[in-house]
Order: sequence, then structure tokens, then C-alpha cells
Amino acid sequence: MAAAAAGPGPGSGPGDSPEGPEAEAPERRRKAHGMLKIYYGLSEGETAGRPPGSDPLDPTDLNGAHFDPEVYLDKLRRECPLAQLMDSETDMVRQIRALDSDMQTLVYENYNKFISATDTIRKMKNDFRKMEDEMDRLATNMAVITDFSARISATLQDRHERITKLAGVHALLRKLQFLFELPSRLTKCVELGAYGQAVRYQGRARAVLQQYQHLPSFRAIQDDCQVITARLAQQLRQRFRCGPGTLTHPAGVPGLPVAVRLPHPPHPEFCQPALHRHLPPRREGGSGAPEQAECVELLLALGEPAEELCDEFLAHARGRLEAELRSLEAELGPSPPAPDVLEFTDHGGSGFVGGLCQVASAYQELFAAQGPAGAEKLAAFARELGGRYFALVERRLAQEQGSGDNSLLVRALDRFHRRLRAPGALLAAAGLAEAATEIVERVARERLGHHLQGLRAAFLGCLTDVRQALAAPRLAGKEGPGLAELLANVASSILSHIKASLAAVHLFTAKEVSFSNKPYFRGEFCSQGVREGLIVGFIRSMCQTAQSFCDSPGEKGGATPPALLLLLSRLCLDYETATISYVLTLTDEQFLVQDQSPVTPVSTLCAEARETARRLLTHYVKVQGLVISQMLRKSVETRDWLSTLEPRNVRAVMKRVVEDTTAIDVQVGLLYEEGVRKAQSSDSSKRTFSVYSSSRQQGRYAPSYTPSAPMDTNLLSNIQKLFSERIDVFSPVEFNKVSVLTGIIKISLKTLLECVRLRTFGRFGLQQVQVDCHFLQLYLWRFVADEELVHLLLDEVVASAALRCPDPVPMEPSVVEVICERG
Repeated sequence: MAAAAAGPGPGSGPGDSPEGPEAEAPERRRKAHGMLKIYYGLSEGETAGRPPGSDPLDPTDLNGAHFDPEVYLDKLRRECPLAQLMDSETDMVRQIRALDSDMQTLVYENYNKFISATDTIRKMKNDFRKMEDEMDRLATNMAVITDFSARISATLQDRHERITKLAGVHALLRKLQFLFELPSRLTKCVELGAYGQAVRYQGRARAVLQQYQHLPSFRAIQDDCQVITARLAQQLRQRFRCGPGTLTHPAGVPGLPVAVRLPHPPHPEFCQPALHRHLPPRREGGSGAPEQAECVELLLALGEPAEELCDEFLAHARGRLEAELRSLEAELGPSPPAPDVLEFTDHGGSGFVGGLCQVASAYQELFAAQGPAGAEKLAAFARELGGRYFALVERRLAQEQGSGDNSLLVRALDRFHRRLRAPGALLAAAGLAEAATEIVERVARERLGHHLQGLRAAFLGCLTDVRQALAAPRLAGKEGPGLAELLANVASSILSHIKASLAAVHLFTAKEVSFSNKPYFRGEFCSQGVREGLIVGFIRSMCQTAQSFCDSPGEKGGATPPALLLLLSRLCLDYETATISYVLTLTDEQFLVQDQSPVTPVSTLCAEARETARRLLTHYVKVQGLVISQMLRKSVETRDWLSTLEPRNVRAVMKRVVEDTTAIDVQVGLLYEEGVRKAQSSDSSKRTFSVYSSSRQQGRYAPSYTPSAPMDTNLLSNIQKLFSERIDVFSPVEFNKVSVLTGIIKISLKTLLECVRLRTFGRFGLQQVQVDCHFLQLYLWRFVADEELVHLLLDEVVASAALRCPDPVPMEPSVVEVICERG
């Protein structure tokens, strides 16, 4: 069967089958190929495998539909040599075998499908035979049914026409009956308070009465209806102005339902509802917006002037909304305690904002025909009352500025903003939503300022605690907190306050908050408000507060403990090193800034903090140097150096200087690193100061001393100073212990030198200065970066004392050493 369907094989000849079927086979194949090409959307060239530019009618194209083997063979014999003919034959045989193989593979692969298709076709033939029998029976039944239906229609045709005419007459009579009963129906509805049903009756019958008013009977009905309608309109106006509870009906029940049972129900044409309004329920007390809307709707249906009703509607709505505003204002009064801000916004949202939404929706539904003028009137009404409501809300929000908790405030602002979405959408021209957003933004800015003040107060409180800890008396056997501990406490306290403030203001940008997606809270609030206004502002404020302690001693500086200056200097240096970068990174991570406005770079802020630390440390050096200098100055100015006794001990003030310097060294070492010193000589602690220690001093006190020698010696001393290294007393201080101590010692010794230059010394006074300087040299050299600086300054002190002494006889170096070692 498959072989028969496949047609003649490649080796079959023209005489294997009759001539008729053999001639029809190519035509059937071409038709099948054409259908397949149409199904797959292929062109003639694509199907045949030809290049796009070939001629489809070429008889020499093996893949073409018009292939002619005789023409093809003649062409090959004429154009091709024998070798090419042999190659063509070989190639053609190879292609035929490949096609046979492909066909055989295709049959083998789809054998199961062919069998299944054969079974399906066999079943379909059986099913279709049964279906044809059923369809024949169905056609016979339908013919019988059609015949019966035609005979029934012919029998009932006359009755159907009569019934149709009678139904039309019955409907007309019901309409006429309703029209004649309309005045009594309207009267009954008015008496029972069914105003809506009365207006529907009147509205549906008005067109008919107007059309047939030339007939006396219809004219009388129309006149009666107009009188009743006028009375109905009067009662509706009274209800609209005074409220539904002020009318007394004969039935004794005000505001009965609209559906009233009547003895004869009207025709459905007159009972179709004309008022398709779904108004919300009325709040307790007084006539609300739904009741007024219902009255206005009925009055409009009765043909009352819309402009007048519009003004009255807004006037009554104003009264109700102003009552809500007075209630809110009473809650802000001093006598009853004001409710929390969340309760206040809930009250305002459910009362005023809800009432405004009802008024706006009812107005737009009732007076849509008023056009732009009516919309502008409603917008002005909402803008005026909304402004008063916003003023009350702002007054209540202002009372929350002193509180530190933002969660309740943000929840209240969220509800306030959400409540105003509906009126903002209804009354876009009034700008209520924009005004509400501005209030939220203003409150957010005020909260940022409040938190900035809180951070400043926390920083000042930390400084006060440090002052108290430094000034507290030390009990015997019990030490107070050290500077390092105080610094750690201050740094951790400030950082915790910063994190708490960031967490508090982050509530404004939470995803569940309705206003967090506004452009302000996605851009300016994060960049300019939180980062620049709060964090950068606090860091700069902290630096300015710290720098204020660097004022002159007559102002703040004199009352500032030196240890506080040292602690603040280290705190600012730590901020420059790590804290500023950490805090700003934390801020940028919590508040994803989408604003492109410029912000303060971290490097700029770190440079400001470093400059503040440098100024504080420099001021600390000046203050400590001033304290030691005051002791040295008083010790020099209060002593009679001309009549002093021969020195036997080091003066107590010098011991105090060494003790204070040691205490400063310990204090600075708690917060700063050691620093770098120059290489020290082996005899630093053994050097003894003598008036003969320099060439110029030896020249002055040589045996060839003459009266003219002092002048020459002064000249030599001045020349020596020109070539000596200049000491910068107030050189910049570096952030290490050695630099700080060097600056303090330079200021102290320079003060001692200047005081010595102003005094006159006797022999023993000069020797006392010599002993004191040697004692200072024994202990001070180890605190400075370069011991030569101490040697040079102390040399200057002894030399100046010798210059101011009439009888300069120095003490023996061995005696000086014994006195200093004993001291």
C-alpha cells in the first residue's frame, strides 16, 4: 500500500503503467507541492533550492517545475566534454542514492505515525457513517417540527393580533389611570414625606402633560400637579435650610422611606428611578452633606434655579465645616489638655476633611452643568476653609517641636497627608494636596533643626560633664576617670546621639509613609537637609564651639581647663582621621541621595576638623606655657637679687616647674603619641652652666679685664647672637607629645630669659641663677625634641644674668652639681 502511494520508483519505465495515470501523477505532485509551499510560506525558489535570481521557467533546471529531461540532455551533450558528462552522471547517481536514503529514513522514523494515522482514518470512517445516520434522523424530525409550527402559527394568527391590540389598550389605560390619579398620588407622597417618589412621578408625567395640555382634562391635571409641586418645593427648601428633623408630617414620622404603598401601582414607565445616587450615611446631629445633596437634587429635578441652590448649598456646607474647625480650635485651647497629635489629625481628617470630600463630591455631581464658573466657586470655597484647617494643624504641630520622638509625629503627618489625597484629587484647582505637602516638608525641616539643636546641646552637655569630672576633688586612694576614658565617653556619646538623630529623621523616608515618594524627601531632604544641614552642620558647629575655647585668656580661655583643650584637640583629630568619614558614609547609605545639588566633600570637612585640632593644641601649649611662665616671672620679680644670700639649695619654684612639666608630659601622653627626638649626647644630664662656658664669656672675665672691657664684651655678645641659631618660640605644634612639651618649655624659658634681662643681680644672685638653670637642665632636656634648644635658652639666661651683675663671680661647677644633686 505504501509502495503504491509512493508512485513509481526511480527505476520504473514509461511502459510500467497505463498512459493515463502516468500523465496525471506529475500534476498531482505539483499540486501537493504547491499546497505545501503555501502552508509553509515558501517561495518557488526557496522550495526548489534554486538561487534567488534563477528563472523558474528554465527547462534545464533540475529542481524546477518545468524541467525537461530531453532539453537538459541535449544541453549537456552540446556544452560539456566527455569527462564532465561522466562527472555529471556520477554526481546525479550520488544525489539519487542520497534522496532514496533520506526517503527511506523518513519512512522508518515516521512508521509508527503512519500506522496511527491509518487507524485514525479507519475509525473516522466508521464514526462518520453513524453520524450520517443520526443527521438524517435529525433532519426528518426538524421537518416534522417545522410543519407542526407552521400549522400552529396559522391557527393562532388571528388570536395573536387581537391579544396585541388588547395589551396596547391596557397599557394606555394604565397610563391614563396614572395621569388621572397623579394629583392624589403627589399629595399622598408629600403628606408621607416621600419626596423622592413624588419628584419621580412628576418628572415622568411632565412630558405627557406638556404634550396634551391643550386638552381640558389634561390641563386640569397639570394645574393641580403644579400647585402640589410648588408646595413640595417649599417643603424641600425648608428641609434643606433647617434639617430633616424640623418638619412635622401628618403621619408623625419625619423622613419616611421613599417607597410608599399606593392602592394602584403606577405604570412602569412612570416609576423608573430618576435619582441614581448612592450617598454615604449621615453623621449624627444636624443636616449633613448627603441630606442636603438629596434635597438639592430633588429641587433641581423640580426645575428650581441651579445658581441659587449652588450658593445655598455652599453656605450650609460652610456652616457645618466651620463647626468642625471650631471643634478643632477648642482642642488647642489651654483649658482642656490638647490630645496627642495623632488623635488631633484623626479628628480633623474624619471631621473636616471627610466633610469637605462629601461636599465636593456632592457639589460636582449636582452642579456639573455650572461649568468652569461653578468649579472655580467650589475651589475658592475649599481653598479658604482648607487654609484655616491648615493653620490649626500647623499650630498643633508646632506644639510637637519640643518632643524628641518622631514616630508619633510622622504617623500623624502620614495620616494628615493621606486624608488630603481625596480632596486634592477632587479639587485639584484648590491646591490642597500641594499645601499639605508643603506643611509636611516644613515640619520635616523644623525637625531637622530641632535635632541639630539637640546634638549641639548633647555636645555641650558632654563638655560640662568633662569639666565636672576634671574639677571634682580626688579622694585619697581613689582616682577619677583619666583623659583617655573621658575622651572615649565623649566620642561614644556624641556618636550615639548622631545615630539616634539619623534613625529619627529616617522615619520621614520610610516606604510605608505616603509622602516619602515626594521629590523633596527623595532629594533635597536627604542631601541638603540631613547630610548638609544636620550632620555637616553639627560637625562644623562642634568645631566652632571647640574653637571658641581658643579666645583670649581674658575671655573664655582663662576659665577653660587645659585638660579640656587637650581632650577637644584629640577629639577633633579623631574626627578628622575616621569619624567624619564613617558618619557621612553611614548617612549616605541610610539616605539614598538622588539630588544632584553640591555637597560638602569629606576632605573639606576633615581639613576643618584638623585645623580646629591644631588651634586647640596650640592654645593648650600657650595656656600651659603661660601657667609656668607666671610662676617663673613672679619668682624673679619678687626676689631681691642684689642682697640675696649665697645659694645653698635649688629654689622651690624650679622644683615646681619640673613637677608641673612632668605632670603635663603624663597628661599629654595619655592622648598623643611620643613623637620623634633628635639623637641625644651622652653628657646631657652632666652639663654645668658657667659664665665661662663660652668664648665670649671667657673673654669678658679674663684676667685682662679692664674698665673698657664691658663695652667690648657687649659687642662680642651681640655679634655672637647674630651667628647663633634663632629660636622660634611660637612655632607650629605637631600632634605628638614631644612637640607639645617643646612648645611649653620654649615659652617658659623665654619668659625666664626676658624677666632676667629686666633685673640686676649681685654675686650670689648670679650664682643662684646658675644653680637654678643647671637644675632645670638636668630634668628638662628629656622632654624636648632637641636638647640643644634647652641648652641654648639656659645659656642665654645665665649670660643675661651675668651681664646684669656688677660683680660677676660664678660658682664652681662642682659646687653647682653638689647643690643640684642634693636638691
